[in-house]
Amino acid sequence: MKKKIYIFGNLLLDFDNTPLLLQPELSKLFPDIDFIIQDPNENLHPDNKELVIIDTVEDIKEVKILTDINQIQIEPKYSMHDFDLGFNLKLLHKIGHLEKMTIFCVPMFINKQVALEQLVKEIAKFYK
Repeated sequence: MKKKIYIFGNLLLDFDNTPLLLQPELSKLFPDIDFIIQDPNENLHPDNKELVIIDTVEDIKEVKILTDINQIQIEPKYSMHDFDLGFNLKLLHKIGHLEKMTIFCVPMFINKQVALEQLVKEIAKFYK
């Protein structure tokens, strides 16, 4: 079975589209991994209670790895539009469908080539 990495973002927003723009290149560099573009509000289906994700994150300067679900900050919810990836992950964890997660966090305003180089390095280490 092929490994999967889910990619989140919004092509219409420059500050949130870097992971999506890097998907074709990542797929070429890692042909044994399926890089799946996914809407964070769609149902996520962890494999063996594990998810691996690439997403844009605020307030970081370089690609970082997040594995602690407790580090995900959840904003107050006022309407259905406020439910996001963080909420979805915490809900999956709470109901026992997610035990392990890895998020490759991409800074909002990073040069795409720099982001690609950093992601390639981290993904290669992760699947070593």
